[in-house]
Amino acid sequence: MIRILVKLVLGMATVVLVMGLGGFLFIYFSVRPPLTIDPATLEGDGSALNYCELPVLDGSGKMAADIPKGNTPGCSYDHFPLPVLRECTEPLPEGADDIRGLWMGVTGNVGHVERVEQCGARVVVTSSGIIHDSGPNSTAGFTTDDTEGSVLFTVGNRAFCNRTSAAMVWNEGVLDFKVFGWGPVVVRRYMDGEQLVWEYVDGSVTHMDRLCTLPDAHKVPQPRGPRFALF
Repeated sequence: MIRILVKLVLGMATVVLVMGLGGFLFIYFSVRPPLTIDPATLEGDGSALNYCELPVLDGSGKMAADIPKGNTPGCSYDHFPLPVLRECTEPLPEGADDIRGLWMGVTGNVGHVERVEQCGARVVVTSSGIIHDSGPNSTAGFTTDDTEGSVLFTVGNRAFCNRTSAAMVWNEGVLDFKVFGWGPVVVRRYMDGEQLVWEYVDGSVTHMDRLCTLPDAHKVPQPRGPRFALF
């Protein structure tokens, strides 16, 4: 009986170890999705714009599905890029709230700054070196399929940050971030009066006020993660 229990425990431990190793290899070493973002978006300067002047979503310009998917170059952009949806004017779908703009945390994650773009059923969040784009586009899938941006370790000049994938789905005026598009909700964003609220899976809640211009400290993102040098 004891031998059977030992074998069972060892078998379960082996399965957990193999699954953990497989998950680690996938998250940090799997081939990244191709960079499909419009090069002009990355090359441009998004810090020079007035984010209190939002595009009119009247359908007179491009639709969300006409624009290439935005994603993060490597583990981070090197300066605040232009809006991905700057030429899009598709009206928001029923059930979606308008949370567009530039926002700064005043409670919770104080000082956090993010830009939220919307057009049609598409939402793009740009912050801290990363670009998360979910919704219909002309070059890739619906989910973000991107990176979290925090670098765990480096090998030579190459940085390794974990991959992420999520879909942004509206739920009665709340923007839910679902892992892989079908998994649990890990982030919620919604309006509370004039503030944008960001709820994270760890239980933290951040209230953000609207900004018209990007603070100088956020024009170039700060490196994130422990960045252990392996070689």
